[in-house]
Amino acid sequence: MTPPSTGLAAFVDRVLEAVCVVLMLGAAIIACLQVVLRYGFDAALPWPEEMAIWAFCWSIFLGMAIATGRGAHISIDVVSRFVPAGGRAAHAFLVRSVMVAASIMLVVHGAEYASRAIQVSPALQWPMTYFFTAVPVGGLLNLFFLALPGAGQPLRTGIASLIAGSLLYLAVRYGAASLYGESGSALALISVGLVLILLDVPIAFAMIFGAFAAFAPLADILLVTVSQNMAASLNSFTLLAIPFFILAAAVMNAGGITPRLVDLATQLVGHLRGGLGQANVVTNTMLAGISGSSTADASTVAKLMVPEMEKRGYDRPFSCALTASSATIANLIPPSLGLIIYAALASVSVGALFVATLVPGLLVAAELMIAVYVISRYRGYGGDRPRASARERFSSLGLAIPALILPVVIVGGVRFGVFTATEAGAVAFVYALLCGAFLYRKLTVDNLVAGIREAVFDTIVIVIIIAAAAPFAWVLAFEQIPQKIASSLATLVENPIFLLLCINGFLLVVGLFMEMIAALVILVPILVPIVIAAGIDPIHFGIIMVMNLVIGALTPPLGVLVFTTARVGQANVVATFRAIIPFVAALIAVLALVSYVPALTLTPVAWFGP
Repeated sequence: MTPPSTGLAAFVDRVLEAVCVVLMLGAAIIACLQVVLRYGFDAALPWPEEMAIWAFCWSIFLGMAIATGRGAHISIDVVSRFVPAGGRAAHAFLVRSVMVAASIMLVVHGAEYASRAIQVSPALQWPMTYFFTAVPVGGLLNLFFLALPGAGQPLRTGIASLIAGSLLYLAVRYGAASLYGESGSALALISVGLVLILLDVPIAFAMIFGAFAAFAPLADILLVTVSQNMAASLNSFTLLAIPFFILAAAVMNAGGITPRLVDLATQLVGHLRGGLGQANVVTNTMLAGISGSSTADASTVAKLMVPEMEKRGYDRPFSCALTASSATIANLIPPSLGLIIYAALASVSVGALFVATLVPGLLVAAELMIAVYVISRYRGYGGDRPRASARERFSSLGLAIPALILPVVIVGGVRFGVFTATEAGAVAFVYALLCGAFLYRKLTVDNLVAGIREAVFDTIVIVIIIAAAAPFAWVLAFEQIPQKIASSLATLVENPIFLLLCINGFLLVVGLFMEMIAALVILVPILVPIVIAAGIDPIHFGIIMVMNLVIGALTPPLGVLVFTTARVGQANVVATFRAIIPFVAALIAVLALVSYVPALTLTPVAWFGP
């Protein structure tokens, strides 16, 4: 969605966006400063990590309001597709009312918790009241944008949604105890949260309101737990890797580095049967080592490759399906954002996950290339390009080397303790700036600013779901849901092979309906204790879990990668879903191999650590 174009809402949107960009860039600069001081001057400071986290937290909660004003929060449009034209206004009003009720909860109970916070931050010695105040401020700005929806929406619609949302908040706040009581809090959490998600309420707000509904019949003091957990979940230096790698990928694209990778891939494999399809897979593999974001890679490669593939005789839905499938590799090799999130939630080493996923990621690339070859032979695609000469290949390689060095720097730096995964993201961002500005000379002020704005906004809509899932997971733990599930699966724990089969099937179904990040933050606290009890290494399980969920990004009804590539590549969505079937089958085959041959993930960790 585009930002509001006129009026007070547009002005506030621009101001907040500028503040969020400054805060996020400030966090990246501070993280780089720590690396420079540590190795350049042997004098690391105690406060940079803490200051970066504060900037990150405030940028996310201020940015939450920007996404509200632009109608850009991630949601699953299961119901809205089937709502008749006459009912769409009522459906939209329901969604906005729930968002209002959730925002009121953040303002009221977030302010209450901030006023109660008496601790100070360890390094900066700043009162934590100012850290937790980000939650009610973000909620208040949400209400502002919900009351002033922007161009094309009458003011009365916003006012009516404020009134309806306020009544909904009061009804749950004071009616929950008599309706379902304390014993029904877990059921309320899951049923309310999932029903709202299926009703197309943005995932973050559905989870916030679900947690509020769960806490409402309990002691009043527990209501502050929702906002407290949301802010506390962002008090994590590991999560800062997400915006840093997204920023690096945006600068890489703006700086003209991605076309160099496409050219190199074409020179290497363009002469093979299905050559441009093979180049598509190779390009996504190389780009994955920079971005870590499947959605970003799908959009970027679709813009560059799909039109060229069509000119060479490839079917457009096939080209889009292949691009979507290849984009999954971004979450299967370092610096995968999915693995970073899993590491933060499961309390395992990011560096170990990065090493463990190298073989599975390359196996996916190889399997997709085999599928391209088989399909291309059947349909007669490719085979019409001459083999590039050694000189042409070395020339393309020379131009692409600066980009290809970056994944080596990231994995090597994390593996040997030169910097953390988060600092690696900041270093990648600065490296991308230098490459785009001085080596490729494609980076201009305009495309740099546009890329950074887009990257910051993408970060906000992703991370706010992680924050919203924190109180959701807290309620699950409070009600001992993971322990109850583990108890019910006690017989399966004794049979790890069957347990993995059941979990794989379950996760594939979850991927049909739920976005990867939301699924991770909900399911990791439940599943990880179960697999550990079964003797399955959590590093190995992390690769399995992320592989399952990225496959879900290719399947209806959610299929976010398919929708992305079909939209960018201007292909029929239904035809693209049909074309993706053989690629999904190839990915499931690799998933089965990785699940039952743990040496593919754990042997590299044993060899290279950490």
